[in-house]
Amino acid sequence: MNYFLFDDQDISGQLKPFTFTRPVALIRIGIFSMKERWENRLGTSVTICASKRLSQVWTSCPESSGILINAAWIPTEEEVNWVKNLPLDASLVCGNYLLATHVDSVKSTHLNGIFNTKKLVNKNSIDDALLITRPWEIFSKNGEVLRKDFEWISKQRSSKGITDPFTRVYNPSQVFVEEGVDIKAAIINAEDGPVYIGKNVQIQEGSMLKGPIALLDHSVVNMGAKIRPDTTIGPFCKVGGEINNCVFFGFSNKAHDGFLGNSVIGEWCNLGADTNNSNLKNNYSEVKVYSYNDQKMIGTGLQFCGLLMGDHSKTSINTMLNTGTVIGVGCNIFDGGFPPKHIISFSWGGSRDGFEVFRFEKFLEAETKVFARRKQVISGDYIALLSDLYSEFYELHRV
Repeated sequence: MNYFLFDDQDISGQLKPFTFTRPVALIRIGIFSMKERWENRLGTSVTICASKRLSQVWTSCPESSGILINAAWIPTEEEVNWVKNLPLDASLVCGNYLLATHVDSVKSTHLNGIFNTKKLVNKNSIDDALLITRPWEIFSKNGEVLRKDFEWISKQRSSKGITDPFTRVYNPSQVFVEEGVDIKAAIINAEDGPVYIGKNVQIQEGSMLKGPIALLDHSVVNMGAKIRPDTTIGPFCKVGGEINNCVFFGFSNKAHDGFLGNSVIGEWCNLGADTNNSNLKNNYSEVKVYSYNDQKMIGTGLQFCGLLMGDHSKTSINTMLNTGTVIGVGCNIFDGGFPPKHIISFSWGGSRDGFEVFRFEKFLEAETKVFARRKQVISGDYIALLSDLYSEFYELHRV
């Protein structure tokens, strides 16, 4: 059977700034990306059905039969079995969202995530399906998803265990360690939730971790770090200071002291030393954030909401960020004071002197150096995607 992950058009729009540069299938929550989770559960590879904008990097689906799956859906084991056994022309829905459909041929409308669930004939409804439809749900539902992912992993394999005599572990049965891990004189508390430690992770002296937490492959926890519950540190990230209920997608750094709470950090980001964010308003009211779909501030329904930072964005030393700040792609933020709660992609500047458009050649020069530090190379296709995105924002915000 062929399986395809498609982007629901509405959901993809609502998940910006993270879907400016990736399909929904590559969003990370819990231990896995959406694609990794479906491949693990189905026991086979899945193909990403990229939208037209993203297809220059992620190839569109071939024309063949198979089961199309909503990339924003995080399934239970029972729901995975329903997908595996879905008959031809049958569908699963949740409200107005299509969850999965078995088709004899993938069409262009499928690639664009355009479906009319009201016209589906052979459909079954799953009222309580878990879908990630807003960017703040990536952190607010992270603990729930992380626990489920940990349960699945611990059933498949055995932990390598922790051998360092100076590391204190509470509830070791809920700590899973992959191969190549280096831990020294840390405190790991899994009494209230599991702790997953990926391959070749380094946890340095004096670090304190309280689950549920996931540290993914090749990530580094610097000396004295405090990692609080419901946090995922993606692959090749380096973190320090205090982090609470955050998701780092990968290849991003918050290496120094400073607080980050209830936040999502994309890929290839860097938070300068003593960057801090607010995650709670002084009057304890609902946090509002900027919505790219609605082009205005909207309510999150949350009392705690911090920073939503798109890929390739950076802050300087001592940057202060307001509750519910949304930062686009490719921003460089500096100066004292609090910058605006919405920072347009490819902005350069700060609160004191304002922002100007970050010249693309300068942006690309910096990112090339960042990639090289991790022994990575930016592909020509990905540069073309960033260039197209830059042109779009430059025209929208030309001064």
